[in-house]
Amino acid sequence: MDGKLSSSVGNKQETTPIVPKKYIVHFVMLVSCFVLWGLLNNMTDNLVPAFGRIFMLEAADASLTQVAFYGSYAVLALPAAILIKKYSYRTGVLVGLGLYIVGAMGYIPAAISQNFNLFLASVFVLAGGLSILETTCNPYVISLGAPETSVRRLNLAQAFNPLGSLTGIIMAKYLILSNLNPATYEERIAMSPEALSTIRSNELLWVCVPYVGLVVIALIIWVFFKKSKDSEKDTSGEINIVSSIKKLVKIPRYAFGVVAQFFYVGVQISVWTWTISYVMTNLGLDEASASGYYLIAIISFIVCRWICTALMKYIDPSVMMAIFAVGGIVFSLGTIYLPTNQSVWCLVAISACMSLMFPTIYGIALKDLGEEVKVGAAGLIMAILGGAVITPIMGKMIDTGILSSIVPAFTGAQAAVRSSFLIPVICFAVVLVYSLCFRTKKEA
Repeated sequence: MDGKLSSSVGNKQETTPIVPKKYIVHFVMLVSCFVLWGLLNNMTDNLVPAFGRIFMLEAADASLTQVAFYGSYAVLALPAAILIKKYSYRTGVLVGLGLYIVGAMGYIPAAISQNFNLFLASVFVLAGGLSILETTCNPYVISLGAPETSVRRLNLAQAFNPLGSLTGIIMAKYLILSNLNPATYEERIAMSPEALSTIRSNELLWVCVPYVGLVVIALIIWVFFKKSKDSEKDTSGEINIVSSIKKLVKIPRYAFGVVAQFFYVGVQISVWTWTISYVMTNLGLDEASASGYYLIAIISFIVCRWICTALMKYIDPSVMMAIFAVGGIVFSLGTIYLPTNQSVWCLVAISACMSLMFPTIYGIALKDLGEEVKVGAAGLIMAILGGAVITPIMGKMIDTGILSSIVPAFTGAQAAVRSSFLIPVICFAVVLVYSLCFRTKKEA
């Protein structure tokens, strides 16, 4: 008998393919969705400063773009769970891509009319599509193979997500931000309505280009799943959201997983949001130069996720996450207390520590949920709101310098931005506790 077939249960994960051959094409198309929403997430972040300049908005008004984006995630995650529970994962992908296409095409009339509120509506619809895609695709990937390789399979799919993020950063920089007119607020105020309208028209054209261009890719994926008949009807049972939620909150692995995901997403978005400000403040660089450190951080995130995905064949994912959470705490403290040159590289290293956390928390929390996995997936996607809650808290700390006294070696803006990284310390601590509480026990 083949030695692989007679291997022990403990070695089963080593011989079981991460993605069975019959699911390879579906897996690749789902990975394309992971890349798409990663790209759009990071590209949309740059719409805040872009809209601020184009429409001459104050920071609070420009940030309504993020409110529309994350608000849509919160509103549509649960309806997405109902949709895929009643029908199928395939239906969820089709609806999610469809909403993205509608939202992206909405940028065209918004640009023609130069209407910020119409852009916000389009962002809401577009983000709703991404929310449905995330709620659908993560458990869909988990279902494409053996349960014992589910976390590795999800990490593999998620490994392509930051490639999309990096692409989104580059596209935003060269297609959107580089095509903004350098005219200041005061100079725009002094312009005639006709001249200002001409400038806005060109700027909004370049805002539309990447979003509308990506519709072609979304349509290709949509057509594939439309023609695919592998999952016409889901047989997971009747829909009872209230009953499902009651069951889920009684499962510690899941309930704590939602909390951990909230804090993880909060730390990811917060750290990435304030990386450039930290570098500018501590190294005295301009925004363009400081963004180089942000790109290095994203690249380290990508590389470490790929390495971690490979190592999960030999090391339990929850153990790896605990190690990286400890690393996140240590590097966050380094960002607060170490001298400038070392502290900036600690800031970059934080991104490396975050690399495996989202898909690992996701996989651990959804393990063995059975028919409740889809409602459970919605809860984990709704936890993305952590980014909208924790990021402004960290920003408020930077603005007020309320904890500057914990960094006596620095003063002013440096002390304020450094002390704000106490928030990531707390967030990583929550992830550490979760990973230790729900380590996978090896079978005998």
